[in-house]
Amino acid sequence: MNAPLPTTLATASFEHPVPDRAGANAFIEDPEFAPLLQLYLPHDLAKHLHPHLLRLGELAGDKLDQLARTADLNPPELEHRSRSGLDQQRIVKHPAYIEMEQLAFGEFGLAAMSHRAGVLGWDSPLPAAAKYALTYLFVQAEFGLCCPLSMTDSLTRTLKKYGTPELVQRYFDDLTSQDLDTLAQGAMFMTEQGAGSDVSATQTVARTNPDEPDGAWRLFGDKWFCSNPDAALAMVLARTEGAPAGMKGVSLFLLPRILPDGTPNTYRIIRLKDKMGTRSMASGEIRLEGAKAWLVGELGRGFAQMADMVNNSRLSNGMRAAGLMRRAVAEAVHFSRHRVAFGKRLIEMPLMQRQLAKLMVPAEQARTMMFQTAEALRRSDADIDGAYALTRLLTPLIKFRACRDARKVTGDAMEVRGGCGYIEEWGDARIVRDAHLGSIWEGTSNIVALDVMRAIEREDSLPIWREHLIQLLQETAWHEQVDSRLHDLVDQVYEIADDTARQKNEVMARQVASALYHLTSVVAMGWEATQTGSFRRMLLAQLALVHRLMPNDPLGKSVDVDLQPLFDQDAPSVSRDRLENINLLG
Repeated sequence: MNAPLPTTLATASFEHPVPDRAGANAFIEDPEFAPLLQLYLPHDLAKHLHPHLLRLGELAGDKLDQLARTADLNPPELEHRSRSGLDQQRIVKHPAYIEMEQLAFGEFGLAAMSHRAGVLGWDSPLPAAAKYALTYLFVQAEFGLCCPLSMTDSLTRTLKKYGTPELVQRYFDDLTSQDLDTLAQGAMFMTEQGAGSDVSATQTVARTNPDEPDGAWRLFGDKWFCSNPDAALAMVLARTEGAPAGMKGVSLFLLPRILPDGTPNTYRIIRLKDKMGTRSMASGEIRLEGAKAWLVGELGRGFAQMADMVNNSRLSNGMRAAGLMRRAVAEAVHFSRHRVAFGKRLIEMPLMQRQLAKLMVPAEQARTMMFQTAEALRRSDADIDGAYALTRLLTPLIKFRACRDARKVTGDAMEVRGGCGYIEEWGDARIVRDAHLGSIWEGTSNIVALDVMRAIEREDSLPIWREHLIQLLQETAWHEQVDSRLHDLVDQVYEIADDTARQKNEVMARQVASALYHLTSVVAMGWEATQTGSFRRMLLAQLALVHRLMPNDPLGKSVDVDLQPLFDQDAPSVSRDRLENINLLG
């Protein structure tokens, strides 16, 4: 018979001293999310998606997070032969990962919803903002699987845009299937040992043979870093035999794992990578041994066409960084609300409030840039004038800055939890490891900052960008002093960015990219605050202005701001007059 608890423990009512957020609904507890969806989605669509967002938020805070931890602890394994000795490669995935695939590709159709009607009961393809809103919740629990999701989505987009009608007809239905038995997942095999970011140095060779009855090419070479290596279809860059050196000799090919006649294609997975993060998802090395592939688009235009897939993946990467930061902030805020030290809850302490605000600002900047870029993409796909140039600029901006911010935000949030945050039983360490991939995947920070310069130079993006920001400023309830300062900054950043691009001043590329990102996000956050009546969001916008765009004296006195509104769980909408009274410039 168990001994009774001591009276003080049996009768006391108290919270556990180590707060645990497990079981929280990631959608419900996020006060800024639903109002933003009302702003970026048509009203009827936002209403239709609400129950799906509620369900995914519940999963992300509980079951999906448990599956993600299990899959992280049980990474995939590569088997080279069958038990009877046949050379039949397969990647063995843990059941937890397969269950996450069923949720992502199956129930929610995250890879299919941009391409066909019917996903989640909607009668047309869903806009980018809807897809990223849902995936933003999913990634708060699981990051690794979002790579195959993004590549399947992006491959489908690129194939539809550049592939022959025969190729599209052959593979489209499987790429957009929500049935795992028929689903064809996508991948991108681009990286080589001697040609990482320098695609012009690609050595993989593509040979054509007039005797091939179906117009297939044969690929020979090694690809060094291939995520989702057992995908049914991969986009591959290769140099056509006899083509000129450099980028003009590189073409894009569609590589199926199983050929149309049902036989395996002739390429092998050499080994899987032992990675710091995204352990749930397989990445490997591929050897192409005369593998059959089909040309996508024009000869010699491979990288330009692959860039469409890369840019779509970069936007997805920025969204994932935003989701990771939101998860980190949610954990830190929850812990601070419920942890008691020195007779107070941590969230009541001014220094902790300041630290939490420093986590919230970049996290909310990234979310705003996610929605702004998704809306620009929607307009671009609709051939609205100027939208492509804006999308072409915003995409590398969010990839460059949000992915770098995620490394710091997730690390600093782990510190809030203290020693428990460093223990693998909690999610903090896994989030930190995953966050470090964003700055490397689809181009390192230097490469992406230079891509910002290319967007300015080749697409003449800056005038469109300035026009967009001026329009947002006109629709925002800024304090007069703040409004004046932001207009000055638009002119100043425009001039610096234009001068840097024209002079091809690579040394300034990162500084300019950061300035463009910070100013865009500040202006857009203020606009969002005005449209939704969010005092909290206007405060965040001005905190970003003060701390990320204006000079700060390291020995000067900090701006004295009441940060409590950032942590109020129920914050009603406020009037335009009240928003216009907020002025952190002093």
